[in-house]
Amino acid sequence: MKILITGVAGFIGSNLANQLLKRNHEIVGIDNLSYGSLNNIEEIISNDKFQFIQGDICNPLLLKDIKAELIIHLASQKIPRYSSAYRTLEENSIMLKNIVNKCLADKCKILFASTSDVYGKNKDLPFKEDSDFVLGDSTVKRWAYALSKIYGEQYIIANSDEFGLNYTIVRFFGSYGTNQNLTWWGGPQSLFISKAFRNEAIEIHGDGLQTRTFTYIEDTVAALINCVESKKSDREIFNIASNPEEEISILNLGKLIWKLINGEGSIPKIVFIPYSNFGKYEDVQRRVPNITKIKENGVSSHRP
Repeated sequence: MKILITGVAGFIGSNLANQLLKRNHEIVGIDNLSYGSLNNIEEIISNDKFQFIQGDICNPLLLKDIKAELIIHLASQKIPRYSSAYRTLEENSIMLKNIVNKCLADKCKILFASTSDVYGKNKDLPFKEDSDFVLGDSTVKRWAYALSKIYGEQYIIANSDEFGLNYTIVRFFGSYGTNQNLTWWGGPQSLFISKAFRNEAIEIHGDGLQTRTFTYIEDTVAALINCVESKKSDREIFNIASNPEEEISILNLGKLIWKLINGEGSIPKIVFIPYSNFGKYEDVQRRVPNITKIKENGVSSHRP
């Protein structure tokens, strides 16, 4: 299959492209390298079945001469903790519309990367694919990311109903592993590891009691490949996550990483950063997945 991946030089994109090439798919990858890195794709850049295009898909002309059977849309602005809510909303919307228009014109399928953040403040755990979305106050900019992904899901489904667009929507729960961005953009693990290796205090936002369920990148990629290659994924939504029993607080994650690097007897250096440092900010206290649906589709997203 010929597949276009947006955000190919990013964390998930680079790992996914590598494995799809090993399965004899042909890959065209696009990335503007704002958060991705050429280092992430150096292993595949010379592969005859891989073509890399550096550019921004906010420009629809970039897609004009590309033909693919499937577009995996990973490129995205994320939670505007340090950045602009406007940029998150505007760029995510423009990119999505350009990709959907391309899919409709070429009659190809879209695999859209959504997020577990869409479940927001819903206290009914674990989150199932048909769980309600509960967002906070509109004046809290952190919800811009979740809102952009909810809009993305609705826009794709509306285009399916109206014009027959084929799609799969996946909601990621905190992937981690090789090629992860080393800043807060990539999640807490890599930043905590960097701090612990340098014997610097690990920064915990809030009180650290907020919990997450993280997913190893190989499991995320395995689930994505199943969605790519299985017809059972057509017009479906899936949580991609590890087992709900693996829920861990951010504080305990920081302590665990510190002790794994510096020894069990070492005292973790922890500093707490109040949310007020980010303006009017609000965090999700628990994020726990139900993975029954993705397992029934042929993939177990659990790594012991």
